[in-house]
Amino acid sequence: MRKWLSYSSPLIITAVLMSFAFKPKMAKVPETLKVTEPTLVLFPKNKTIPKSMLMAPPFLGSTYIGFKEALAFKESQGNYFTTNTLGYLGKYQFGIGTLQLMGVYNATRFLNDPILQEKVFHTNISRNKWILRRDIPRFVGKEINGTVITESGILAAAHLAGAGNVKKYLRSWGAYDVADSYGTSIAKYMRKFSGYDVSHIIPKRNPKV
Repeated sequence: MRKWLSYSSPLIITAVLMSFAFKPKMAKVPETLKVTEPTLVLFPKNKTIPKSMLMAPPFLGSTYIGFKEALAFKESQGNYFTTNTLGYLGKYQFGIGTLQLMGVYNATRFLNDPILQEKVFHTNISRNKWILRRDIPRFVGKEINGTVITESGILAAAHLAGAGNVKKYLRSWGAYDVADSYGTSIAKYMRKFSGYDVSHIIPKRNPKV
């Protein structure tokens, strides 16, 4: 018995000492670092994403394709098969009267034919460029209502309000400005769609699809 104690005593003492040595100490947290209330979450509770960041047209640069896709996105979010509350049709939101000027009389066929819609858009740009053929070189580079006038801005505004109204806007130096039923004005389109390259579009008098 005495022999067993002589062997086991050092082991017991060592174990007791080791248990004290490895016992974790609880660090005291300073009062200033203690969390006493829920942390405010900045996103998304107290911060919203700007609408412009949620939805944007594809960026295709300042090319003609970039121009027509940006315009289409503004008109219909690029949807070929939509009709708005005023009866305007398709990706570029054409009215029946404008379609008839270019030889399209079947609205249902037009709405269901993306290739036809693209042809009509190009034809209408050529038509508007013919109507505004004298105004484009006269006003491009000039400043009206704080916007430097560009050819693409003029043609976009003509798509919105008609070439005749754009003529009046330019020749009145912005005093004559009209807006569509949703409140979008010629001046806004002049600014929004400025700087695209539409120089290759050939002006055509009374073109047909």
